Amino acid sequence: MANIFAKKPLAQLLGEANSTGHGTLQRTLGAGNLVALGVGAIIGAGLFVRTAAAAAQASGPGVTLAFIVAAIGCVFAGLCYAEFAAMIPIAGSAYTYAYTTMGEFVAWVIGWALIMEYALGAATVSIAWSEYLNKLLEVFGTSVPYSLSHSPFESAVVNGVTEHGIINLPALLVIVALSLLLIKGTQESAMFNAVVVFLKVAIVLVFIAVGWQFINPANHTPYLIPDNAEPVKDAAGKVIREYTAWNKHGWGGILGGAAIVFFAFIGFDAVSTAAQEAKNPKRDMPIGILGSLAVCTVLYILFGHVLTGVANWRDFADPAKGGEASVTYAIKNYMPGYEWLSTAVTVAILLGFSSVILVMLMGQSRVFFSMAKDGLMPKAFSELHPKFHTPYKSNIALLVFVGAFAAFVPGSLAGDLTSFGTLLAFVLVSAGVWIMRRSDPAQPRPFRAPLSSPMFPLVPIMGVLICTSMILALDAFTLKVALGWMLLGFIVYFLYGKRNSMLQKGIVVVPTEMEEQAFIEPDVHNR
Repeated sequence: MANIFAKKPLAQLLGEANSTGHGTLQRTLGAGNLVALGVGAIIGAGLFVRTAAAAAQASGPGVTLAFIVAAIGCVFAGLCYAEFAAMIPIAGSAYTYAYTTMGEFVAWVIGWALIMEYALGAATVSIAWSEYLNKLLEVFGTSVPYSLSHSPFESAVVNGVTEHGIINLPALLVIVALSLLLIKGTQESAMFNAVVVFLKVAIVLVFIAVGWQFINPANHTPYLIPDNAEPVKDAAGKVIREYTAWNKHGWGGILGGAAIVFFAFIGFDAVSTAAQEAKNPKRDMPIGILGSLAVCTVLYILFGHVLTGVANWRDFADPAKGGEASVTYAIKNYMPGYEWLSTAVTVAILLGFSSVILVMLMGQSRVFFSMAKDGLMPKAFSELHPKFHTPYKSNIALLVFVGAFAAFVPGSLAGDLTSFGTLLAFVLVSAGVWIMRRSDPAQPRPFRAPLSSPMFPLVPIMGVLICTSMILALDAFTLKVALGWMLLGFIVYFLYGKRNSMLQKGIVVVPTEMEEQAFIEPDVHNR
């Protein structure tokens, strides 16, 4: 009987990472590209929506502390990702790391879960992109008709008439455009992402700089929500939000807020999927992963400080006031003379969504690329374009799958499935670092996660514990749907993946000693 927990030899992975020429991804990304890639994936709706949500629901002005707590949780996983990405710089991210530390079946589980993070995540964000496009067009007195910007399962009363959706055309078109850009080339995609990141970060910095002079110190007092805080009510006197629960006020509220804003950090792991396209992965991957985390944490803290200083945190709990358009509300009501900035923020949100979609589509195509090379997915997903050297068939398949989801399915259906896939990846990567330290302690590690020795694996254990607690904190519906998705994945594995696995068939290409040494000490011309 085949061993479904058989591990992929590390020597084979190192050989694949060092291979060049036909059928391999091109190393075109530097440290700056990778940091921009991470920032592009992280800064999206989280910055503009999650900040106000956490302030209104649990943290108040202390949302800045909530960002720090959430960032610490991400750092544990980020350090583990950085160690693996520098040691095994190959496409596939958590899937590849699990394959060599915990075996094929666990690798399949995480690869299947990553589809929820990247593919469904990209579709959900593209639907939000469509909504914000309409908000921007409304500034100019026009909009995309309801029927062409919503799924067939959605309807609403517009100007007294019930409208029904037919297709979400803007969401589909942005998926098509970004998929074609990815097919064109990684360097071109990285350049587009870098421009987008520069523009949206510039708008964020403008809001911080301009908003700083409108901060009202009274809005930061008290800094934490008191345990006797009055509930927030709507215009009709109905209670919208209460603060009696332990995680809705004081230091407990900081932890509650951290759970909310944690998901605003999702995306840095996508950097590791591009490891096989990094020029000098030993140095650049840790910089890309940890650098993007550091940049976003600083921006989040400053942004949260300004937003809760310009407008009172209680305003954001009322949908009629702050609600989801919290930043626009704060600018229009508390920053006179800067109404134009609210339009710029909408543009920044659109740009943020665009780069998030781009990186998610790129990450998923690289996971498919690695799984296909191992025989767990159809071989077509591992075929590269003869001219552009990108996994174009994988990109086309994602265009169809993600595009169909974006065009015809309501965005709310995905819920927190994206978060489930991400957190499961974090758990397995953190555990994998400890397992690898015990099973192969002599393997050269260009970057070592601190406090992760076989006898004292503090960083991996904290990564596992924090991320597991986040999974358990997801709502019951999300966990049930995620379980159903994983059960479907088990069926696919045993019917297709296990039967076609290169490892199960005994087809393993082990590089020569010279090839391994070439990877351990890369030629200076490749640096």
